[in-house]
Amino acid sequence: MQLNGAEIVIECLKEQGVDTVFGYPGGAILNVYDELYKHRDEIRHILTSHEQGASHAADGYARATGKVGVCLATSGPGATNLVTGIATAYMDSIPIVAITCNVGVSLLGKDSFQEIDITGITMPITKYNFIVKDVSKLADTIRKAFRIAKSGRPGPVLIDIPKDVTSNVTEYEPVVPEEYVPDGSKISEEEIEAAVSMIEAAEKPYVFVGGGAVLSGASEELRTFVDLVDAPVTDSLMGKGAFPGTDPRYSGMLGMHGTKASNYGVSECDLLIVVGARFSDRVTGNTEKFASKAKILQIDIDPAEMNKNVIITQGVTGDIRLVLEKLNARLKQQNHHEWLEKIEKYKEKYPMKYHHDALTGPFIVEEIYRQTEGDALIVTEVGQHQMWAAQYYKYTKPRTLLTSGGLGTMGYGLGAALGAKTGCPDKTVVNIAGDGCFRMNMNEIATAVRHNIPIIQVVVNNHVLGMVRQWQDLFYDERYSATVLRDKVDFVKLAEAMGAEGVRAESQEDFRNAFAAALKAYHPVVIDCQIGSDDKVWPMVAPGAPISEAFDEDDLGKK
Repeated sequence: MQLNGAEIVIECLKEQGVDTVFGYPGGAILNVYDELYKHRDEIRHILTSHEQGASHAADGYARATGKVGVCLATSGPGATNLVTGIATAYMDSIPIVAITCNVGVSLLGKDSFQEIDITGITMPITKYNFIVKDVSKLADTIRKAFRIAKSGRPGPVLIDIPKDVTSNVTEYEPVVPEEYVPDGSKISEEEIEAAVSMIEAAEKPYVFVGGGAVLSGASEELRTFVDLVDAPVTDSLMGKGAFPGTDPRYSGMLGMHGTKASNYGVSECDLLIVVGARFSDRVTGNTEKFASKAKILQIDIDPAEMNKNVIITQGVTGDIRLVLEKLNARLKQQNHHEWLEKIEKYKEKYPMKYHHDALTGPFIVEEIYRQTEGDALIVTEVGQHQMWAAQYYKYTKPRTLLTSGGLGTMGYGLGAALGAKTGCPDKTVVNIAGDGCFRMNMNEIATAVRHNIPIIQVVVNNHVLGMVRQWQDLFYDERYSATVLRDKVDFVKLAEAMGAEGVRAESQEDFRNAFAAALKAYHPVVIDCQIGSDDKVWPMVAPGAPISEAFDEDDLGKK
């Protein structure tokens, strides 16, 4: 059949099973939006308040559902406004397809109105990108983009389509897309055997879980693996939920704001088994002293991660779930009772703790956990509140913590929460933000109201840029340069002005009641929580120090 480019875009989205797109229209992409209007009963369009919100929403949709998220934007500033969201997805290996439209082919390269080389701009932050100048190649390009986004190590793909290509006509043949199935045939038997030997020779093994275990859907295989290895487990921020945070073997997060139990344990283990993690500097601290007593076994789908940040002893390249299946089939049951007992004593000696006599970030997170019974989708912005959400909410399932790990994007959470709630309408979705982050993209509350997306927005409001101020307090002699936000912005009135419900909480009881009411509401709610400006995230590892030198408030008091 003969279709124009805009019709092909919509038909290809339908082919790929896309039910929701997030975006913002403009002149260059009008043909696509006109066609989208005709198919509004098949593909839901969420009009965000800003293109960055659309890219974060596509990301949140992808993280929560495991599907490919889709966002749309017009040329020029519309396209460039997607860049931060695309980079966020790239750093965390999240599959999204961003579709932009550009000026006509004859106008490219002439500094035309709202022209930008978006493929050139996004080349370093996409898994692949395309500009389609021939309508006959459009359908195959879109299909290829989805295949690339979700296969192997996932990631964002951008397709730029000149406006005249969206109106040009060509022959279109529908195609049933092949389901992506990870290939385990190339997993090296020698690497598997070497891994088994290392595990069975270890006396003090530790399992470190990263985001790759979430992306590969390896939770069941991981639990079996941990049982066989009989080892304690720690995770990265991105690995939350792949292994249950309620399991007795779990010792808490690793790294700069990880637990002392995990940091000390990894520093003392003789084998560190790294499952889908990339050795972020926030995890390793001083890389020369990281797990210095251990052999390191790394399992990852991307061979480029091997020996990139930390020199390893042995690697196994392949899909995490398939590698664990092979290891589980060959491993003999191990017994490390004494080692597990030592880590348990560390957990008892160095528990997570905070001041219980005031409204604080940790209290807020624990209360959210209690009232949601651990069954919510928790989304965060970036900063102190993000670390508290990682430390004090017990994640028992994958894809239940959505947060910007690699790029650390302030303003990520609200758009991502909209995407998560759209993709998982039956789940309670809570975005936890600092006041600095909330200011970045708080206009997306209007999006939640416009589309009646009943998210709960919790603002942990300390009137400062909390994490930056924490560093200034500890390492910059309390020179609070540009981190104080004590102005007259009223988030409750702001929420109400955009059509949402706004509530202020100044005590534990205030928050307890406000959150309970928000859970029963069927509309967006913003809870403005007033906490102390000097509250800090503990424990902490100083920049450049080994993780074995984690310190907390008590340690500072002793000095």
